[in-house]
This record gives sequence, structure tokens and C-alpha cells, in this order.
Amino acid sequence: MSPNTLRVIPLGGLGEIGRNMMLYEYGEDMIAVDVGVMFPEEEMLGVDLVIPDISYIMDHPGRLKAVFLTHGHEDHIGALPFLLREVQVPVYCTRLTRGLVDVKLKEHRLQAASDIRVVEVGGSIEVGAFNVEFFSVSHSIPDAAGLLIHTPLGTVVHTGDFKIDHTPVMGQHTDLQRLAEIGREGALLLAMDSTYIEVEGFTPSEQIVADALERVIADATGRVIVTTFASLISRVQIVIDAAEKHGRRVFVTGRSMVNNVQMARDLGYLRVPDGIMMNARELDTYPSAKTIVICTGSQGEPTAALTRISNGTHQNITIHADDTVVLSSNPVPGNETLVYRNIDNLYKAGAHVIYNRLAPVHVRGHAAQEELKIIHRIVRPKHFIGIHGEYRHLVLHRQLAITLGMAPEDAVVLTDGDIMEIDEHGARITGHIPADYIYVDGLGVGDVDQIVLRDRLHLASDGMVVVVVALDREHGDLLRPPEVMSHGFVGLEEEAAVIEGIRERVTQIVGGEHQHVDWTGIRDALKNEVASYVYAQTKRRPLVLPITVEV
Repeated sequence: MSPNTLRVIPLGGLGEIGRNMMLYEYGEDMIAVDVGVMFPEEEMLGVDLVIPDISYIMDHPGRLKAVFLTHGHEDHIGALPFLLREVQVPVYCTRLTRGLVDVKLKEHRLQAASDIRVVEVGGSIEVGAFNVEFFSVSHSIPDAAGLLIHTPLGTVVHTGDFKIDHTPVMGQHTDLQRLAEIGREGALLLAMDSTYIEVEGFTPSEQIVADALERVIADATGRVIVTTFASLISRVQIVIDAAEKHGRRVFVTGRSMVNNVQMARDLGYLRVPDGIMMNARELDTYPSAKTIVICTGSQGEPTAALTRISNGTHQNITIHADDTVVLSSNPVPGNETLVYRNIDNLYKAGAHVIYNRLAPVHVRGHAAQEELKIIHRIVRPKHFIGIHGEYRHLVLHRQLAITLGMAPEDAVVLTDGDIMEIDEHGARITGHIPADYIYVDGLGVGDVDQIVLRDRLHLASDGMVVVVVALDREHGDLLRPPEVMSHGFVGLEEEAAVIEGIRERVTQIVGGEHQHVDWTGIRDALKNEVASYVYAQTKRRPLVLPITVEV
């Protein structure tokens, strides 16, 4: 590798939605952009979060100089505590993002030990070979930023999540003027949000949501319950403004929503009129027709406020027939079943439910095709990669770049773990590093792998059969009848006959004398023979767990 080489290495977010993390390297200097989580897919049983694999960073101690965060959504900051447990580096971000990060680090008891530094939009930071400049972008959260990463080879435009919104609710526009300046100077690489490359036209403005929510609240005869992402501060402001206009008061529930709303108020990002917020005691006595509830649970999370409300287990809120529930969000891919289960339960409880298929109560925070074309045309990059998208999004975005005039060799499809090198000869993929899913399960980080998940799926679909045999340590003789237990395998009526058949089969396998006791061979034979017998009798494949007790 030439010393004058920029290396671009995604650790997450390129090939899936979520888990966004990108490394940029020049010489011995490395910076990271975003450290996000991915929410578990349905088959990831028991998994709480999926985070990037940082083994490459740990294998090169001292090389990572800083972390830069584009905005405060979970898929961009959620894994930061797991990184900061392992490495101590400064983290640069805008002010609201800092507030959201502080809430998260406080939960992980890392706030005091972490170095989080606020950068204003337009400000820049020198880190080794890099000068990183923050520029304003419009997104579904205030203080979102893209990054202009100035390197000895040229400038990288890393957009982060963005759209072009000419009427943003909280006044933050995408800085097309600064991007055009970079285009005139000559951009080395454009790394651009690909999430909605499949969508033609333009993304609607957040003002459409403001108008729709205001109409819903104006027309509602009873209580209104609104759920959205806890970090979507602009959406919370819309609801508070509508509450003020229509003489209602607001109750906030859900731990992350309560924490983020308080933080945004403290930092001045939420304008909350005096007397409009209420506590749990006031909620019980205040008229429902004058109440709005803002809560977590837009993704159907099992312990979130809206899920507990829909299940009838929330400590303060029970659904009434005149309640209107608004889901001001779209399901993240993989969460559809959970979200629609909540909607069904709310309907069963008698509520009037409004979600995005029925009314424009949510708009995307990501650019559609025409907005992506605008950025391509004004930045005019030498090289291009799509970021933040599943594989088809990255391919389609490359095709769009080529139709806009880029040479095919300059538009690259990069996926997690690929190493792309850029030098005076061009851009190319030169290798690959580990970028596997790292699963967070309770307090465990990385101790659950695909084998464990496979066994969990096996248990969930077909149950388990446990076979316990007591054998003579020296000769391997069966000392007493085998014990057979099943869990989640067959019903009571079938169980006795199948279990008795398993006992007989086990006795045949291990009965009699053995010249040389091969314990591993005995366990393998038990597992395979019992599995074959069970499948022949039931056409099911439970997990067979043989246990040999040496006496």
C-alpha cells in the first residue's frame, strides 16, 4: 500500500439497515464515523441489540484517534458505550447529539469516563491527517450533520442520514451551498445515504406531519396518545405545539422518552409553555378530552409504553373507547409483526388507531431519488459509494451514479468489512476484515454466536429431548434404565409412547459390555440414533441432548 492512500472500511450499515459505522484511515491515523446498533431480526431469539465488530480497531491499538457522530439516532450512536468501554478517544458531535449520548452513557455508567466534545455546524476539527468539518443537513432529528473529511488526497463528503426539506419544522436545512463549494473545489469521494434510493421523486416535508397531527388532535373527542421514536425531538415539538393550540396538556411516559424530553428541554431544543406538562397524579384527575400522551413503543418493543398500554398492563393508562392512538413512525424492517400486533390489540381495546397507511402522520427522514440526484450533481465527486442501506440499495445507488455520468469503475459497491483504497491510481477494493454481527444478550456482549442462535431456533420450533444414561465407568455397562425427558416436543397424549420407544432404542444402543469405552462415540450415537427414531415416529426434529453419567 502506498503511504498516500486513503482506506475506507465500513464496519456496519452497508448491507443492512442499522449498525452504522465507517472507518477512514490515512497512514497510521484512523477516525470512525458513527457507532450504531441494529435492532435484532425476528430469528435472533433472545438478542437485545446487534453492534459492530470492533476487532480491527482492537487489533491496531492507538490508531483510532477520534469518533465523529452525525446525529443522535440509535442506529448511529447506540453502540458507542460498547466502543468506549474498550478504547478511550474523544467523541465529536453537535449539541443535541451530545445530550442524547450523555443520556445513553449515563445508563451505562460511562458518562464520567468519556470525552464528549461539542462542535457547532460549520466548525472543524484537526485529527492527525484529517480535518473534519460539520455541515448542516435536514433529517428527522435536530442537529443532524454531514461531514466534510478533508484528507491529503482530497475531500470526502459523508452525508450521514439526510433529506432536502425546504420547510423543516425546526428550521434546519441541508447546506447545499457548502456542498456546491466542495463540488467546485473537487470532491474525492461522495459517501451518500442510500436508504430510499428505490423511491422516486422527493421526500415530503416534515410540515406535512405537523399539519396531519394538528388535524388529528383538533378532531379527536377523547384522549390522544402519540408514539414516535424517543429521539425524534421535532415530532415531540409538533405535538406540544398542537396541544397548546387546542387547549390540551401533555403527559410523557416511557423511560427513554422521559429522559430525552427532559434533556431537550434543558438544552433549549424543546419549547414547552408553562403548565402544559402534567405528572402521573394529574393524569388521573385531568379530563381525558384535554389530554395528550406522548410515549415510546413505536416499534412494538415488548417492554415499551405503548406495548404495555395495548396489553392493558401500563401503570397509568388504560385504553378507553374514545381514545385516539397515533403511530407517528414507520416500522423498522423486522419489527412489522410487533408493530401490527400492537395495532390489533389497540383496536380490540376499542381505540381509534391512526398510522401511516391511513394518514400522513409520518414522513421519511431520508432522501428519495431526485434529492440524491441533486447532491450528486452539485458535489460532482471523483469516486462514489452508497452508505446506509441493504445490498440492493447500494447496487441501485451505484447505477444511479453511473446514469448521472460517473465512470463505472469510480462507483463502487462497498459492504461491511470491505477495504477500499483510494490513491492517485483510483479506487478499488483490496481486501476484507471481520465485520460480523456482534450480539448483545443481557450483560453478554459477543458470547452469543450463530451456533447459539441456531440452537435457540431449533428449540423454539421443535423442542428438546434430554436422554440421561448412567454407565459403568470401566466397562460402559448400562447401570439403570435410561431417563428421557421432553420439553416443547409432543403433546401429552403422544408423549408416553414416544418416550417409551426412545428408552428402548437407547437401551439397545448402550446395552451390553464394551471392551473400550468411547464416551464421545456413545454420546454421538445416542444423539444420532434418537434423532432418527424420533423423526421416523413424529416427523419432527427436536434438539436431542444426550447426557452420560459415569459411575
